[in-house]
Amino acid sequence: MTKLIFVNLPVSDLARATVFYQAIGATKNPQFSDDTAACMVFSDTIHAMLLTHDKFRQFTPKQIADAKASSEVLICLSADSREAVDDIISKGQRAGGTADPSPKQDFGLMYGRSLEDPDGHIWEVMWMDVEAARKAQASQATA
Repeated sequence: MTKLIFVNLPVSDLARATVFYQAIGATKNPQFSDDTAACMVFSDTIHAMLLTHDKFRQFTPKQIADAKASSEVLICLSADSREAVDDIISKGQRAGGTADPSPKQDFGLMYGRSLEDPDGHIWEVMWMDVEAARKAQASQATA
């Protein structure tokens, strides 16, 4: 069986969060969504579970972090090109997110930006030229 990842995120406004994640390319899976949760699908293996605070509290005895005030996790999502990175960030900003709360990263063969959702969760969006990275790694190994 292929391994899947489900990132569970507490959100203060489920409808607003759902619209935001749809804007950056996720689709809502109604089979695993209701008025307390939305399953947002980025790919066959990557899902973000948006949970109301009451729902999130059912899974942990710990206090819910205020993601606008402290870092709880950094999540990285790959993109197919540099242009796709910029497109995701632009769409997220138009949907109520904050573009580039962390500095942009441009290393030539790797390019990344960040996006903060309306609840303060930070997503890094990155592209890497895999072939160029392999060649660079091979040349370093022979040097």
